[in-house]
Amino acid sequence: MNTGMKLSLNQVVTMSEELEQILLRMTEPDNALIHQATIQLKQVFKDPAIIPALCAVMSGSQSPQVREAAAVMLRLRVKKQWRKISHADRDCLKVVVLQAFMQETEHQVQHSLSQLCAMMVKYETPDNWPALLQLLNQSTKSINPHDRQVGLLLLNKVIESNPEPFQPHYCQLLQLFSTVLQDHNNPTALYYCILSLTAMTAYTGTQHMNQMRSIIPNLIVALKHLIKANQTQATEAMEVFNELMESEVAIVLPHIADMVHAFLEVGTDTSLTDSLRVKALSCIAFLIKLKSKVVLKQKLLLPILQGIFPVLTAAPVPGEYNQDDDEDDDGDETDNDNPQHCAAQIIDTMALHMPPEKLFNQLMPLTQACLASDNPYERKGGLMCLAVLAEGCADHICTKMLSSVLQTVCQSLSDGNQVVRSAALFALGQFSEHLQPEVSKHCEQLMPLLLGYLSSLNQAKVGHVTKAFYALENFMENLGADIEPYLPTLMDTMLSALNSTDSLKIKALIVSAIGAIANAAKELLVPYFPQVIESLKGFLNTTTTEEMRSLQIQSLDTLSVLARTIGKEVFSPLAAECVLLGLKLTDSIDDPDLRRCTYSLYSSLSTVSPDCLTPHLTPITTVMLLALKSNEGITAHLEEDKTFALLDNNDDDDDDDKEEAKDSDEFLDDEPGMDFHDATGFSVENAFIDEKEDACDALGELAYNTGAVFQPFLESSFQQVFKMRDYPHEDVRRAAFGAMGQFCRGQHRIWNENPTDLNHQTLLKMLDVVFPSFLEMVRTEPERQVVMAILETMNSVIKTCKEEVFKNPTRLKEISNVIRDVLKKKTECQDSDEADDDDQQAEYDAMLQEFAGEGIPILAASVPANNFAPLLNDLLPLIMSKTKSSCTEAEKSFSLGTIGEILEALISTSGGQELAAQLSHRVLPVFVTGVKDSDAEVRNNSVFGLGCLAQAGGPLVASDYPIMLSVFSNLLAKEADLRVIDNLCAALCRMILGHVEAVPLEQVVPALLARLPLKEDMEENKTVFSCLAMLYSHNPLLIVKLMKPIVDLSCHILGDKKVDKEYSGHIVEAICSAAPPRLPGGCDLTSWRTTGQAQRRHCDLMMASYI
Repeated sequence: MNTGMKLSLNQVVTMSEELEQILLRMTEPDNALIHQATIQLKQVFKDPAIIPALCAVMSGSQSPQVREAAAVMLRLRVKKQWRKISHADRDCLKVVVLQAFMQETEHQVQHSLSQLCAMMVKYETPDNWPALLQLLNQSTKSINPHDRQVGLLLLNKVIESNPEPFQPHYCQLLQLFSTVLQDHNNPTALYYCILSLTAMTAYTGTQHMNQMRSIIPNLIVALKHLIKANQTQATEAMEVFNELMESEVAIVLPHIADMVHAFLEVGTDTSLTDSLRVKALSCIAFLIKLKSKVVLKQKLLLPILQGIFPVLTAAPVPGEYNQDDDEDDDGDETDNDNPQHCAAQIIDTMALHMPPEKLFNQLMPLTQACLASDNPYERKGGLMCLAVLAEGCADHICTKMLSSVLQTVCQSLSDGNQVVRSAALFALGQFSEHLQPEVSKHCEQLMPLLLGYLSSLNQAKVGHVTKAFYALENFMENLGADIEPYLPTLMDTMLSALNSTDSLKIKALIVSAIGAIANAAKELLVPYFPQVIESLKGFLNTTTTEEMRSLQIQSLDTLSVLARTIGKEVFSPLAAECVLLGLKLTDSIDDPDLRRCTYSLYSSLSTVSPDCLTPHLTPITTVMLLALKSNEGITAHLEEDKTFALLDNNDDDDDDDKEEAKDSDEFLDDEPGMDFHDATGFSVENAFIDEKEDACDALGELAYNTGAVFQPFLESSFQQVFKMRDYPHEDVRRAAFGAMGQFCRGQHRIWNENPTDLNHQTLLKMLDVVFPSFLEMVRTEPERQVVMAILETMNSVIKTCKEEVFKNPTRLKEISNVIRDVLKKKTECQDSDEADDDDQQAEYDAMLQEFAGEGIPILAASVPANNFAPLLNDLLPLIMSKTKSSCTEAEKSFSLGTIGEILEALISTSGGQELAAQLSHRVLPVFVTGVKDSDAEVRNNSVFGLGCLAQAGGPLVASDYPIMLSVFSNLLAKEADLRVIDNLCAALCRMILGHVEAVPLEQVVPALLARLPLKEDMEENKTVFSCLAMLYSHNPLLIVKLMKPIVDLSCHILGDKKVDKEYSGHIVEAICSAAPPRLPGGCDLTSWRTTGQAQRRHCDLMMASYI
């Protein structure tokens, strides 16, 4: 198609005159004129002469506004029509654009012309436009400062538009930048130079490394000068450091100290804008996240802490509002992007990425000084510091200082200053969320304080109540059955306040708290269920208004929690009604938060009554898949007013147009008129991110719980969720991988129930897609939390699908290699340092390795031992390296527990006995040493491991039995920890199960029974009673002689609510199989008669309920 550039000169002149008049009317402050001009423009844009007319106006109009508008519209046309323009016409256009740029004197028009050039460079590479390269070379090296500035503007736009084709010129460009960065008297040139460097950084190679490194000192100095001239531009320019660190951190390593000091200088300067200070402090946090070990090695930790503590503890400037310190706010979220929050974020990042011992040595003196201060803002800062440490340093706090920090927080809850009280509530909420189960053990100390806050619920200010509820919810949710003594007071308070308060915000807080109570109380909440459900129905069936929305959303959340926790018998009658309610709400209200809550509700209902969802799976999955596909909530940050953007959408598009639009604008094709190429960045509202996350989670859970009825929706769901594995936000990626695992497990379940070839092939195809993605992302994903979720999902799929995973002959080795890479810190999300021989690491780094290590026993249980043995030889040294005395208790506990679980897996694996015997000489000494450790968890896992070694090796490790018995005998005489004693009993039982002939039963069994029943590790009851049942078949006289303590033990276990029904049933089976069948309850008559009548009746009743 001819673009119109070969039309007659008269046509072009006429067209350009008409176009200029229309554009002039567009600049008038008259809405009627603008509206009329817009209609005329839409008609003019259909004329084939539009492009040459725009060129003429852009070059010849006397009005800068009109020239700018013409450049903007011409860019839009180039973007749309480039493929249709002939090569000759393209050359003409290139000449016209550069001539216009060289003769232009107005900066705003130059800016639009540079964007037009940038659009053309997207299609016409710089090597095919030598005149552009010549202009850039001349202007950027001009002795005239203004010419250099304009040249750098053009260079910046064309490089940002398409950085890769400029790679052959990078060395020359870096030389230019090095010179420009020293031109401190031309801040605008500095600005464009730094933006160009930012755009190039991701595309530089090893050949540019030395040049890039040499630029850093000049870059730091240049930014200081730019800050003095223009703080807004300096804020944007500082992004170069994040880009350098993310793309190739090795470039900045030699200059990290200088960078940190520069960032601190900016971040702590109160005369600068908050946005600039936030950017500088964020750079410090990002550097710590990527290279915490370098920060420690270069002794930068203390300078950073000394720099940010005054920021963290600063009082608000007089007259300024700080929501954190106000008890009278409405509790709604506001922009928290301020220097104080960034200072806390830096400490949070340190906690997540640094070894606790090294961090606390430097941090705690500063924190303690703040907590002891007379200044309330310093006390607040100290509490905020403790709060943000909780997530990353949970083990360290729990083992070294929990009592003292809890005491500090409790005292601060009654501080005379509301600023301090609010910070204390936040700290307690953080502790309750991250320091479990240890914090819950202080229930008697903390619960009265929290109930005290609730006692004046109706009189309290909303902001105060919001912070109190945050602490209360996190604390209650983790109490479990220990909430029972407080349940009447809690529920009476909640239900009374729910009925009496007029505040919708407080109602929503109460409803949320009831959900937290339900998570802990479960069936204990049944007496309150009718009243709670009536209140929720009232809120959800009320006509929806903006004011009611948050209460309705919270009511849906709590309804979902109740469905999972209150019990199937109680909630099932409501299930169908809840499905209809969810569908009604999503049909009538367009709100991402409300939709995501219905997704969670459907997920919960699938665990209670999956059949109720079957008739409605089509509308349910349709809404979820639309949420995953949608670009709603995405905002493009544009450089200029897009007044003219809509004018370019009324063309007679043919197939080429549609193809091009799809290629270039697919990401934003739901946004008419939005120009992807003009966007400097994108942001997505959190609500839409949360919706996508919950949609992935829900689709996965529905697929697994509903089974075969979900099959018509499986392929479309799988395909859409699979696309989300690359989504920019890590929470969505995490949820996508979790859902992919659920799809696999669900398909395995379908195949088990209906073992057709089609179902089997579907499963294998899914595994062939999912596992390569799992393995790739473990290595390349930058966020640890996502990698941990992938490893956890992968482990669950292997545990469910077992040998089906390994139909692919290379997969076992591939999975083993990925586990090895994580254990050796070779993945993208791990801060590896080849020269680092320090065993200390951040708790989250250790946790990531634990997730990987958990996969080893799962592999051992899934394949024959002969296949697993070569892989174990590679992995075992990496696990055993964590048993050294220099390792933390958590590391030793993980290592010993993992080895024990590997041996446990070998008990039921083909060839497992032989492999266990081969391992004995390597692991036995490690377990024996662990039994002597001062930490109870380490001793516990060592005892567990010894028992599993004995059971797995059986007669092949009989020579090790005397050592084990000696170790257990010595430990039994002095051990005080109840869990260790429980595992010691189980280990003795495992020895008997493994090789009964090697155990002196007459001495061991009575000693064993004397330590029963188990007090804490109830899961080991299955091991204990399996052993007793086996002993009866091996040595019935011994069991009959000991029947009274066995019956007493059985009655005790059967009456214990903490014992799972599955294990209780196993106990009954064991007793019945062990006892002579002719006697009541299967017990020896003499022993039975000596059992107390009441206890015997209780035992009869308990056993009858199981048999």
